[in-house]
Amino acid sequence: MEGFWSWWQHLPQHISPVIFQIGSFKLQYYGLMYLVAFAITYGLVLYRLKHEDRFRITRQQVNDLTTVIILGLMVGARLGYVVFYNLAYFLKHPLEIFLPFEFSNGITFTGISGMSYHGGLIGILIAAWLFARKNGICLRDIADLYIPGIPLGYTFGRLGNFINGELYGRITAAPIGMYFPLAPEKALRHPSQLYEAFLEGLFLFAVMWTIRKQRAPQGAMLAFYLIGYGVVRFFIEFYREPDAHIGFVVGGFSMGQLLCAAMIAAGAFLFFCLRRSAPDGKPSPARRRV
Repeated sequence: MEGFWSWWQHLPQHISPVIFQIGSFKLQYYGLMYLVAFAITYGLVLYRLKHEDRFRITRQQVNDLTTVIILGLMVGARLGYVVFYNLAYFLKHPLEIFLPFEFSNGITFTGISGMSYHGGLIGILIAAWLFARKNGICLRDIADLYIPGIPLGYTFGRLGNFINGELYGRITAAPIGMYFPLAPEKALRHPSQLYEAFLEGLFLFAVMWTIRKQRAPQGAMLAFYLIGYGVVRFFIEFYREPDAHIGFVVGGFSMGQLLCAAMIAAGAFLFFCLRRSAPDGKPSPARRRV
């Protein structure tokens, strides 16, 4: 057993984030995992569209909407990081928001680093809302179609974070801890990326996929998701290392926990509003805008 724990604790040190490299070009597991996440979510949406005859959305609209959602995710995630996690810095260096260079000491290529899940969620909602308005689709229908499959994609996104050695957890004395090469000091840390892959990914997917056909007001999947993800992520944040330049925002709570608390409140409020619009609890018929 001692041999297993030694292997486990040093595992991140033996994982290369690069699949292969040709010259200056690198193919990394991080990017590949996100492509897998998008592909799985897209596949589950098409599966539901084929087997569940209750969505007033065509396959072509799904193709277009998925592209729009990915763009909204990327822009929202970046702007969310800027606003929620490092606003003071980017107000002084606005060119670095979308350019992969640092200009503080000359010009240095850094790549674009720093993405916020909560910003990405806002970006997705705005993108989906704009698409729905333009194409005469009910936003609630989009939410009910897409959301049950989304958490499974997180599983691979978080595995990408783990392979990349980033977003590691807080220091622990428990044997489940790991040594992460990018951490500022050599100490066992919670593999919080794996906790997130299981809870935000597999566990939440199992819950959302199971309840997707339950009698509920149209659009309720969004409310359930906001509450479910908010609760799971709030709990995991107790094991995840806060951003060094922010630390704990209020008492012992991180910025991520404050944003998750807002998610939970928003989800509860949304469900209350949806219940009032459909007091018998039955799904509202899918509507098209005219």
